[in-house]
Amino acid sequence: MDQPKPYEIVAFYKFTQFDRVEAFLPALKQRMLDLDVLGTVLLASEGINGTISGKPGAIAEVLSFIRAEPCFADLEHKSSYADTHVFNRVRVKHKPELISIGAEVDPIDGVGTYVEPQEWNELIADPDVVLIDTRNDYEVHAGTFEGAVDPRIKRFRDLPSYLDETLDPAEHKKVAMFCTGGIRCEKSTAYLKAKGFDEVFHLKGGILKYFEEIDPKESKWNGECYVFDERVAVDHELAPSDTFASCPNCGHQLTTKSRCHPAYRPGRRCAFCAEQSPGNSQEKRPGL
Repeated sequence: MDQPKPYEIVAFYKFTQFDRVEAFLPALKQRMLDLDVLGTVLLASEGINGTISGKPGAIAEVLSFIRAEPCFADLEHKSSYADTHVFNRVRVKHKPELISIGAEVDPIDGVGTYVEPQEWNELIADPDVVLIDTRNDYEVHAGTFEGAVDPRIKRFRDLPSYLDETLDPAEHKKVAMFCTGGIRCEKSTAYLKAKGFDEVFHLKGGILKYFEEIDPKESKWNGECYVFDERVAVDHELAPSDTFASCPNCGHQLTTKSRCHPAYRPGRRCAFCAEQSPGNSQEKRPGL
């Protein structure tokens, strides 16, 4: 991937015991404001999760500030680049959980086996592996791996119900999971491990790391990858999508074809949210 564009977008997370949320939060927010680094960072007693954008030097300073906390010293991040900021504000929030799966699981206690991007293709080619896309349905619409199962969930909290109804540890011996950056798989694989599944795997660094490290000619990915910022989606080169826009009401990806649908109203709604509420849907896009 080339890096000539002036703005860097980095995604990062780490599950670890963090007891300094209240003291760290305002200091981190001020540092981001001072450096014109925009985006969202979530802090919880279980760790940190964020995606931010800014000039590379400023991003490096913010990451160094975060890594100065001993529990985040080995924080990993994934980078992509754009012509401008992909966020329009700074949000640093204290949350009970970094992301909720709607069940009691603790990734700090144990998760599935990490699989490096270079080893992922071989794993998912195994006919005994059940490959599950843990993302929301509107994300899967933009693209997914060959052979992946789409649970068709509206929000991540719905995934445990799908897993309980669909998978049996006696029948499904190997399960592989993936998501955008890896954080959802920390909890989804921990959930399966707690349910008695032995061979549970997940893509280390998520789809974005796979894009970064795997040659598109060798890729098993079809389509693009939805991202939660103004780019809407990125292609295999991690460049902003030329294919998708985003509905401002429900957040669903809109292709050129879907923007020609009779129900489409620019700036108001699309066919997908019109189907959910034939009048004028007010339901906003679900979060991560």
